[in-house]
Amino acid sequence: MQRAEGQSKSSRAASAHRVAVLIPCYNEAATIAQVVGDFQTALHGAVVYVYDNNSTDGTGEAASAAGAVVVRETRQGKGHVVRRMFRDIDADVFVLVDGDATYDAALAAGVDMVVAARVSQDSAAYRRGHQFGNRTLTGFVAAVFGKELRDMLSGYRVMSRRFVKSFPALSTGFEIETELTVHALELDLPISEVDTPYFARPAGSVSKLNTWRDGARIMSTILHLYRSERPLIFFAVVGALLAALSVLLAVPVVVTYVETGLVPRIPTAVLSTGLMILAFLSIAVGFVLDTVSQGRRELKLLAYLAQPPLERGD
Repeated sequence: MQRAEGQSKSSRAASAHRVAVLIPCYNEAATIAQVVGDFQTALHGAVVYVYDNNSTDGTGEAASAAGAVVVRETRQGKGHVVRRMFRDIDADVFVLVDGDATYDAALAAGVDMVVAARVSQDSAAYRRGHQFGNRTLTGFVAAVFGKELRDMLSGYRVMSRRFVKSFPALSTGFEIETELTVHALELDLPISEVDTPYFARPAGSVSKLNTWRDGARIMSTILHLYRSERPLIFFAVVGALLAALSVLLAVPVVVTYVETGLVPRIPTAVLSTGLMILAFLSIAVGFVLDTVSQGRRELKLLAYLAQPPLERGD
């Protein structure tokens, strides 16, 4: 009953606004027809787009047969696919979802981004290692950007046109979800999370994720974004570490000079001085880049505000 009500709300939203369902795919022939069918049922009037990322198992043909608009993207990587989707497609509401049939199609929109927080009791569907990695990375982003989220890496999101058209996609792979989340947090856009069932992959469908490789890439993306969006804090921390090391090296040199009037450790004294200079330079760079970052943030906010707001159909 609850799922039926959710689908009814989603259907009304689709009829009131232009809705595009975006499905990036790589070798999902076993599941793509089911995903397309589920969203066609849940969102009457929505256009389902499947971007085939060099699949070799007939994914594009299966999606086309199911009624989706199929586009081929030859640059390998989910980030490349999402970037092209956001550039090519125009709609009022964008639904971004994986093509592996692990998400429930009923999810309503009401803010700039709704994230489907995965809920699963099946360890095969949502492995413990992935849950731990997700909690760790989500907690790190919450600590940095000041907003608590539960499932930052969810592949199922509903986004407004304002959000999509102001989003400067830079990632090339699965770290695109991290970049979407940080974009919303740094501009302080209205976002929410909705619990949604998360299912195991059907037989014949194989996950493309690699826990350690993709986790390392996501963490690298977070650090890169933090350096770009919070440069003053980042470089101030670097400067403080350099200054602390400089003082640590300088203490015995100063003590020896006070006691004897000599400086026998010339290389150590030079190194300590150099580290302190680098510390001050790092802090100065942080101030300069903070001004640049503020300007970039203002430009992204202006791009967001340049898009008309979504008029509520209810």
